Amino acid sequence: MIPKEDIWEILKGYDKDDLTIATICSHSSLQIFNGARQEGFKTIGICIGQPPKFYDAFPLAKPDKFICLDSYKALLDHSDAFVEENAIIIPHGSLVEYLGIEKFEALAVPTFGNRRVLAWESDREMEREWLLKAGVNVPMRFERAEDIDRPVIVKYHGAKGGKGFFIAKSKDEFSSKMSSQAKYTIQEFILGTRYYIHFFYSPIRREGYRLKKGTLDMLGIDRRVESNADEIFRIGSMPELAEAGIYPSFVVTGNLPLVLRESLLPRAFELGERVVETSLELFGGMLGPFSLETIVTDDLEFKVFEISARIVAGTNLYISGSPYSDLVERDLSTGKRIAQEVRLAREMNALSEIIT
Repeated sequence: MIPKEDIWEILKGYDKDDLTIATICSHSSLQIFNGARQEGFKTIGICIGQPPKFYDAFPLAKPDKFICLDSYKALLDHSDAFVEENAIIIPHGSLVEYLGIEKFEALAVPTFGNRRVLAWESDREMEREWLLKAGVNVPMRFERAEDIDRPVIVKYHGAKGGKGFFIAKSKDEFSSKMSSQAKYTIQEFILGTRYYIHFFYSPIRREGYRLKKGTLDMLGIDRRVESNADEIFRIGSMPELAEAGIYPSFVVTGNLPLVLRESLLPRAFELGERVVETSLELFGGMLGPFSLETIVTDDLEFKVFEISARIVAGTNLYISGSPYSDLVERDLSTGKRIAQEVRLAREMNALSEIIT
C-alpha cells in the first residue's frame, strides 16, 4: 500500500481552490458527479474506451471531463494526469471489483476515505472479526461443510454483486452445488426482512449524532432486487424448480426503497456507532459512506451479515433525498454528502483527515 504520508505530500501540491472529484463511470457515478457539481467541484469521469453515451441523457450528472483508458489497471500508469487536475478519487464497488484491492491501494492519487478498510471489507474472515469485536449479532458460520445442519447461504469473497452466491438446505445440497475454487464463507440463512442501511461517518463534523470523534448520519435504507431470487417462486415450488434444474440466483439487478419502523431507529444507530468505533480501533476508521447489510427477524432483532465500506448502489434511489436524509438537509444524496465532506475538510484545512 502506498504510504498515506506520500499521498499527503501529493495533496500539499494541490491547488485547494481548484479541486476535482473523479470516479469510475459506473455504479453510483451519476449521484457522485451531480453532488460534486452541487457543491461547486469540477468532475472527471474515468472510463474504458469511448465516453459512455448515456451521460448525454443526464446533463446534471455528466462529468466535465473524461479520462479514457485501455483498462482500469492503466489507472496506475496515469496517476500524473489526475494529480495535474487536483483530483480526489471517490471509490465505489466497481472500482474495487475492476481494479482490485492491491492495485487500488498502490494508486498514487489522493482518494476519499481510508484505503485500509477495503482489506477488512473484502476478506470475510477479517470482516467477521470486525463485527464480532463490535459486539453486534451476526449469523452463525460453518467452518466445515460436514457441520451444516440447517439452511445456509454460501458467499464468495470480494465485491461480487451477489454473483455465484447460493442457498443450500443441507450438506448434501451444498456438495452438489459447490463448483468454484474461489474463497467462500458458509453462513447460516436467516429468515427475516433485509434492510441495507446507508450511513455516513464524518471524523470532522461536530453537530449531529455524536461519536467519540465526529458524527454519524443515516441517509437511507434499501433492499436489493436479486436476479431471479425475487421472482422464481412465481413459476413453481422448490422441488418442482429443482427438478427442472432451476435454482435461485442472487445477482443484484436493482434496488427498492425502505423505511424502518421508527422504534428500531435507536438500535440501527447503535449498530452504526459500534461498527465505526471499532473500525477506529482496528485500522484507523471507516470514513465517509458505508452500509450495514442486515436482517430484522420477527423478534425485531438485527442480524448484521455484511459491511459495505463505501458508497453502495442502493443510495442511487435517493439522488433527490430519502425520508431520512431529507430530515438532515433537503435533497441530500450520499454523493452530495461526500462532496460536502471534501468542501468542509478544505475549509477546516483538514483534508488529511479524510484523504488517503
